[in-house]
Amino acid sequence: MLFVNAAQTLTASGPARARRGHEMRDADVRSGVGVAVQGERIVMVDTDDALRRAFADATEVDCDRGLLAPGFVDSHTHTVFGAARYAEQELRATGVPYLEIARRGGGIHSSVRDLRSRTNDELFALAVPRLARLASGGVTTVEIKSGYGLTVADELRTLRVIRDLATSQPLDIVATCLGAHEVPLEFRDRDGGRQEWLALLAEELFPQVAAESLAQFADIFCEPGVFTVDEARVLLQHGQRLGLRAKLHADELHDGGAAGLAAELGAISADHLAAISPEGIAALAASETVATVLPATMLFLGTGRQAPARQLIEAGAAVALATDFNPGTSPLTAFPLVMTLAVSELRLSASEAWIASTVNGAAALGLAGVTGQLSPGFRADLAIHAVEDFRALPYWFGERLCVGSWSRGRACHPMR
Repeated sequence: MLFVNAAQTLTASGPARARRGHEMRDADVRSGVGVAVQGERIVMVDTDDALRRAFADATEVDCDRGLLAPGFVDSHTHTVFGAARYAEQELRATGVPYLEIARRGGGIHSSVRDLRSRTNDELFALAVPRLARLASGGVTTVEIKSGYGLTVADELRTLRVIRDLATSQPLDIVATCLGAHEVPLEFRDRDGGRQEWLALLAEELFPQVAAESLAQFADIFCEPGVFTVDEARVLLQHGQRLGLRAKLHADELHDGGAAGLAAELGAISADHLAAISPEGIAALAASETVATVLPATMLFLGTGRQAPARQLIEAGAAVALATDFNPGTSPLTAFPLVMTLAVSELRLSASEAWIASTVNGAAALGLAGVTGQLSPGFRADLAIHAVEDFRALPYWFGERLCVGSWSRGRACHPMR
C-alpha cells in the first residue's frame, strides 16, 4: 500500500527514543514524499515516483494534497466508564473545587458507583464509539486506565474489558492499572482503611493483573488529599517487582513532590504536572521519565493555569501531550484540540506539539522504538489530515480534519 500525493509529509523521523530540548523543534516535514506499507510495517519513505517504481503493483492511497503524518499516540485516557458527569461542571462554575466535589462523594466516586452497576458488555459497548471518535481525530495508539472500579473484582473486570477492546478494535490499545485512583468511600472513614486498600492493591490486585497480563503499567493519583508520596513509592515498588512499570498522576493541583518521586522510581511517565515545582522540573529533566501534560483538563477545570511545558522543555525534559479523556475533567476525544492548546496556552511551537503528540507520546508508553514516526521498520500507524501545512492542524482549532487513519496498516477511520 502506497500513501502518495501528500502536500506535506511529517515523518518525525529520528532517534527511537523520547526527544528533548532542541530535538523537539524538528518534526522532519518534507514535500513530495510518500510512504510504502507492507503488512503492519512501513518499508519505504521516498518520493512518490520512487515508491511507484519499487512497488509497481501496490494499491495507492491518495492523500489528495493533504498532510500525511504519524498517528497520534494518546498516552493518558480513562476511556472505559459509564455515564457523563454533567452536574460537576456546573458545580465548579459556582466555585466548588475539584477536591471538594470528590470529598462530597462526587468526582471519581460518582463514576465508581456507576461503573460498579454496569455489566462488562455495557462498558464494552460504551467504549467502542469513544474509540472511534479518538480514531477520527487521528489517534492510532491509545492508553486506557482502569480506576473507576475501586474493588479488586471491579478493577480486574475493567482491565478485562480493556483487553477485549484491544483484541477487537483497530486501534492499538495499551492498558494501565489505576486501582490507586482514590481511596474507596467504604474504606475512607474507617480506622486503617487507607492502608487496608493499599494492601489489597499490592497483595491481591497487582499479582492477579500480572498473572493475567492485564496491564503493562501501574498508576497512582499522587496528590495532597489523595495518596501521599510515601504511599505511592511503596505501592509502585510492589508493582515494579511484579513487572508493572510505574506511572503517576503527579502534582496536578498541588505540588506534593510526585514528579520527583517519578524520577526516583524511573517511572515511564509523570502526568498532569500543572503544580510541579522547580525541583520537580529539574528532577524530570535529569531523568528518563516523560513529562505528559494534559492541557484540556486544566482548561475544562477552569483553573486558569497550565503545566509549565515551556519550562520543562527548556530544562531538557521530554514532554508529551495527551487528552486525559474521562467523564469528569476532560470529556475530549478530538486530539488536535490538545495541540491547539499546546501552542496557544503552553507556548509550544507546532513542531514541538507534533513531536509531543507522536514520538514522545509513544515514549510515554515504552513504544518509541515501535511507533510515533514514519520511518522504515516502524509500525504502519498513519493519518491523513485535510490541511496543506502541518501548522494548520493546531491552527484550525475545533475542526475535525482527519480524513483517514491506520493502525498497523489497518483502517481505523475511513477515508471520506
